[in-house]
Amino acid sequence: MRNVDTGTTACWSAQVLGCAARLRGANGGLFCTALAAVSLCSAPALSAQNPAPNTPPQVGDAPAIALPLATDLSGKLKHHDVRAAIRKVADWQLNRAEGKFDQDWTYAALYAGFMAVPDAADGKKYRDAMARMGKKFDWQPGPRLAHADDQAIGQTYLELYQRTHDLAMMVPIRMHMDAVMQLSGNPWPDDKTKPLWWWCDALFMAPPVLAKLSSITGDRKYLDFMDRQWWITSNLLYDTKAHLFFRDASFLDKHEANGSGLFWSRGNGWVMAGLARVLAQMPGDYPSRAKYVTQFDQMAAEIASIQRKDGLWGAGLLNASAYPLPENSGSAFYVYALAYGVNNGILDRAKYLPVIEKGWAGLVSHIYEDGRLGCIQPIGGAPGVYTPTSSYVFGVGAFLLAGSEVDRLAR
Repeated sequence: MRNVDTGTTACWSAQVLGCAARLRGANGGLFCTALAAVSLCSAPALSAQNPAPNTPPQVGDAPAIALPLATDLSGKLKHHDVRAAIRKVADWQLNRAEGKFDQDWTYAALYAGFMAVPDAADGKKYRDAMARMGKKFDWQPGPRLAHADDQAIGQTYLELYQRTHDLAMMVPIRMHMDAVMQLSGNPWPDDKTKPLWWWCDALFMAPPVLAKLSSITGDRKYLDFMDRQWWITSNLLYDTKAHLFFRDASFLDKHEANGSGLFWSRGNGWVMAGLARVLAQMPGDYPSRAKYVTQFDQMAAEIASIQRKDGLWGAGLLNASAYPLPENSGSAFYVYALAYGVNNGILDRAKYLPVIEKGWAGLVSHIYEDGRLGCIQPIGGAPGVYTPTSSYVFGVGAFLLAGSEVDRLAR
């Protein structure tokens, strides 16, 4: 764990392992409460007031000179072509990143992509790398208790747990989320003026963790907590006319040069991908599921309507002329979400398949000879400046997620 002294780390690890040893049953059975472990260890890592951790040392770059674009790939929706593109990008990124793996949200998005790679595209190789990553971090989330960015890695831990049923993979993130829900004096469940998830990116980071915990444990408290927080954030940031999310409340009155609202592409990509991942875990009879489906359908229709001729989307969504380059992290999240929607009968296949086909072909056209995926905006919170060679791990994760769903559509 970062920002934690060795003694605290050892204490926390001992509590987790001891708790795991006592757990029994398919849904967890006996469970050590998070608050007990926090009290015993006095872990500074579990503090809502902890400062933000340092940015990971290497999440991407933008070389002035790059290799030529790949000529051995095709953007066609055929299994062979889709899997070749997935492998090329995944291998390039794994070779560059594994020694720099981090618990940060940037890498958490990449991990989600690695986990999604289908078996037919060498998925086991990437899952094995994720198992090594989890062991490196003792299956711990990031250090900030109440910050969704530090919880996103839990998605990968829980997916690995579902495959192995090794409780050490699941217990720390469950304890972490239990502690979030039990913080003394926590205003978030009821105070809509102080949202827990005050920025739209958070809807990809934390809600899928809670939804998956609910699915794994059979305990609906995680889903109910997520549901309450989702709609607090949505009521603050979702524009019901534009059918898009503002990045955070500071953007509510910001506009593009053409007078339209300022809607960040990757921010809305985070939300659509988060919706897809929550719906994948949410029971069909969950009381508010229809609200998620409606929001997903509204956003999908808007995103499809503003797709560019190259099949992609710019860094800002409602002023295409201001953004000559496509932005491939947001674009990949859209392709992922739209393909998920078609694959699961939420979106109309006839309407959205052409959008997905164009989007996937556009993404593949930005893969370089060595496997680099370009045109990814660096870390930010609004449309920014980048170059064709710019590549960052979170955008690669989005691409791999897109590839996993496109492969399901492929012929």
